[in-house]
Amino acid sequence: MTDYQQNETQPNKDHQQQQQSSIVQKIQELGQTNVAQSPDSNIHVLPVIGQIEGHIQLPPKNKTTKYEHLIPQIIAVEQNPKVEGLIVLLNTVGGDVEAGLAIAEMISSLSKPTVSIVLGGGHSIGVPIAVATDYSFIAETATMTIHPIRLTGLVIGVPQTFEYLDKMQERVISFVTRHSIIKPEKFKELMFATGNLTRDIGTNVVGEDAVKYGLINEIGGVYQAMKKLNEMIEKQKDEREKQVIQ
Repeated sequence: MTDYQQNETQPNKDHQQQQQSSIVQKIQELGQTNVAQSPDSNIHVLPVIGQIEGHIQLPPKNKTTKYEHLIPQIIAVEQNPKVEGLIVLLNTVGGDVEAGLAIAEMISSLSKPTVSIVLGGGHSIGVPIAVATDYSFIAETATMTIHPIRLTGLVIGVPQTFEYLDKMQERVISFVTRHSIIKPEKFKELMFATGNLTRDIGTNVVGEDAVKYGLINEIGGVYQAMKKLNEMIEKQKDEREKQVIQ
């Protein structure tokens, strides 16, 4: 084989190796070789999956959502004119309280329409994130665990520690009651209930009950959420056109 032929076949080999490597990576990550591609969409999907990771890095075996990954996405949604709405998908056990509240505050402050869906579970600090959107859905079998704030690790046993916990808890209660129609008294009742959870204080609220208490707007899934968000996008467009005409 001549040097010219060798040089010509080398790029082809490299290309084949890259393709094989890409296929192996897709199988490892997704269990399939081809990933369904959606057309260019005006809706951004923000998944909050597993445990919400804040200031402390969790072990590699934990499935986590890192708040430093979500914050740039939320800012990009606000800045990008092509993105007209946001869907927040939740299946989370909760996690870092301050990181969760930061994510919830950012979502609630967006100028674009937002919708959340609780699938599986939206527990603990996932509750404020679920109610932070303009409209919220919960799957019929999904649950939301409402309980008091807890600390893990070393705790200094002084009155100031408990005052700090109480103030942080009030922040959570205030946010949830401002962004949903649940009464503060009812939310506190669910939070401090005894006997509902086997190893803890609090309440496990199933889909229909979450709607009944006024925590979530409606029972529904992906179709209902997409339909509602598109309606909200169109309504916002109509309002802007009216303002321009005036």
